Amino acid sequence: MVRLFGTDGVRGLANREVTPELALSLAQAAAHVLGDGPRAAGRRPFAVLARDPRVSGEFISAAVAAGLAGSGVDVYDAGVIPTPAAAFLIADIGADFGVMISASHNPAPDNGIKIFAAGGTKLPDEVEDRIEAAMQRPPLAPTGAGVGRIRRFADAEDRYVVHLIETLPHRLDGLKVVLDCANGAAAGVSPEVFSLAGAEVVVMGNDPNGININDGVGSTHLAGLAAAVLEHGADAGIAHDGDADRCLAVDAEGRVVDGDQIMAILATAMQARGALRGDTLVATVMSNLGLHRAMRERGIEVLATKVGDRYVLEALGEQNLSLGGEQSGHVIMADHATTGDGLLTGLHLLAEVAHSGRTLAELASIVTVYPQVLVAVRDVDRARVDSDEGVIEAVAAAEAELGESGRVLLRPSGTEPVVRVMVEAADHGTAEAIAARLVEVVRERLALQTTSTP
Repeated sequence: MVRLFGTDGVRGLANREVTPELALSLAQAAAHVLGDGPRAAGRRPFAVLARDPRVSGEFISAAVAAGLAGSGVDVYDAGVIPTPAAAFLIADIGADFGVMISASHNPAPDNGIKIFAAGGTKLPDEVEDRIEAAMQRPPLAPTGAGVGRIRRFADAEDRYVVHLIETLPHRLDGLKVVLDCANGAAAGVSPEVFSLAGAEVVVMGNDPNGININDGVGSTHLAGLAAAVLEHGADAGIAHDGDADRCLAVDAEGRVVDGDQIMAILATAMQARGALRGDTLVATVMSNLGLHRAMRERGIEVLATKVGDRYVLEALGEQNLSLGGEQSGHVIMADHATTGDGLLTGLHLLAEVAHSGRTLAELASIVTVYPQVLVAVRDVDRARVDSDEGVIEAVAAAEAELGESGRVLLRPSGTEPVVRVMVEAADHGTAEAIAARLVEVVRERLALQTTSTP
């Protein structure tokens, strides 16, 4: 049986896979599992609800609100705000849990449902499994005064803005920045907060209409941001994705600064002021070899986790560490946030530019990025990628060939029906050749069996 929850909530094509019926059932199940504690304590549970601006979020959010309120949960509806804002607000008002309706960087036809625990943290796998199991139980059905109320969370955005400004170690005065808001959840709040922090702001991707989210803009489409930075003579560009839990950057010359480089800059700055606990950075197995080497040279350990910022967050909590993230731009600053926060990350990145007097390009140069080739192999059996002897032998041979000058990673995707083949090497040609060989092995060894009818 396929698990309902992926690496970042429940996600799929809205009104086909993520339906109002699914949203209602999932909300009712979450009320069962996450509302048990408050009910046992003799009080009514309450939750924060938010969404990004994609059009399907309107009916999915309505279904979630109905499922929660119909199960006796009070709902504080924050409307369109970033995912990290929702996570912050859950902790800020002491809610019992929260729900964010978003498909992050996916195109507008997709949508998703992310559930946060009390404190604004992502749910452990076992709690997600309990919620999925509870979808088979009869829903809670209080009547009269027992039903939940749905209230507008009127000052949600203001609370989040104040929080972001209060985290800054240095203001951004003197910097000119282009913000790409991906026609998403950050379109209103990001320009406001960067301006309040002292930056001169040029904005793009800030006209969401429900169907243009991530459409040629945002952290997965950086060409427009790079062009705008050059056109306006800006010091840097900051790109969010649809729900603003990511941050990628562009330097003054239009070159991309990825999540690994951003983490290196932040880790080095935090180490210098004694804020990098354990002198350790948490990153996923997808982070570039160049990040590992740059951190080792500076006496910073890199602790690697599975792909997904939820696993980064778990490691941060278990080890009492302060910084982690992903190459894709999910960066968790654990002293200030419980999830990836693209606004927080961008603010602190530019604060280091302003404080150091160095350009973003100079700061990013501490990481020598190794060429990386990433191929998604479709129509193969993802379940056997870690156990097939032929695949294991091919990976071992590739690793022996690369030695310390590169690395290989094969993994089943948690969000798509593919096996991802990643190879890093000292030069692109070598990475490409080894990746091609591994892709052939994966296709040959893991091909799905098909049945034919006579």
